Amino acid sequence: MQSILVTGGAGFIGSNFIVHSLETNKDIQVINYDALTYAGDLSNLKEVEGNPRHIFVKGDILDRALLAKTFQQYDISGVIHFAAESHVDNSISGPEAFIKTNVLGTFTVLDVARGNWMDAPFQAKPGMKKNRFLHISTDEVYGSLGERGLFTEQTAYAPNSPYSASKAGSDLIVRSYFHTYGMNVVTTNCSNNYGPKQNHEKLIPTIIRTALAENSIPIYGDGKNVRDWLYVLDHVKGIDLAFQHGRAGETYNIGGRNERNNNQIAKTVCSILDQLKPRQNGKAYSDLITYVQDRAGHDKRYAIDAAKIETELKWKADENFDSGILKTVKWYLEKLKI
Repeated sequence: MQSILVTGGAGFIGSNFIVHSLETNKDIQVINYDALTYAGDLSNLKEVEGNPRHIFVKGDILDRALLAKTFQQYDISGVIHFAAESHVDNSISGPEAFIKTNVLGTFTVLDVARGNWMDAPFQAKPGMKKNRFLHISTDEVYGSLGERGLFTEQTAYAPNSPYSASKAGSDLIVRSYFHTYGMNVVTTNCSNNYGPKQNHEKLIPTIIRTALAENSIPIYGDGKNVRDWLYVLDHVKGIDLAFQHGRAGETYNIGGRNERNNNQIAKTVCSILDQLKPRQNGKAYSDLITYVQDRAGHDKRYAIDAAKIETELKWKADENFDSGILKTVKWYLEKLKI
């Protein structure tokens, strides 16, 4: 049985990936390596509780000794690297943690994998030639788009926040290990994810919880910043395809082709809540929308061209935004027992 190390597996996307992977791949065991910071929660994995093919290791990706022990103990033959600091606001107020985790942490996991899998540059250890390291990144490394155009895998990097700069740094380190050492690496860059289990600090969970609490719904600036929204289960299916069938050394952009600005997101969520959980005063939830001072260096627009993964790996999104956001709001209403 193949042992896959999933870093950050108790987080939003990582936990969704583990549940999907264990359900669809019966010949693997997942070693879930997570530090359980504020963004990680083992309750995200209740669907696999008691599953003997899910093994949890509490650990920091900067802990080289523990990573090395984990690789040896479980004979790790693949890595799906989710673990990262990811909230832009936090990177503005405290950038050091982002550099340590996203840059040095990625380097540490990657280098431990190299030490376990390779004897020398371009020389894998016996039986380890197919071992693979898949790195999860973001479209934010590409910077900001104008009103037109899409990010492709050839778009030049132009990160504008400490978060996106740290992710760009990690992407380039992964790339260097392919070109310098011949390691079997793949990188995926995704658009904005949403769906079940997302941390409360992100935009859509914030809209839901503040609306239900009858508090002001905070929207940055004029609310016209545009993002391409990707339902989390569509994302993890793309990650699985890239891990199983992607070409070594390649990057695959994964996007939902669902561009929405923050005003549209807020009004859509409020409209769904109006139907599913009307306010007691009879007013619309959208009345709670409040505009606050814009985020420093707030990129105007992101949008991904997913043609490469659609063409090469036959990936496609199963959800459009209308279907995905309805499922998401219903999940949070159930979680909050409202």
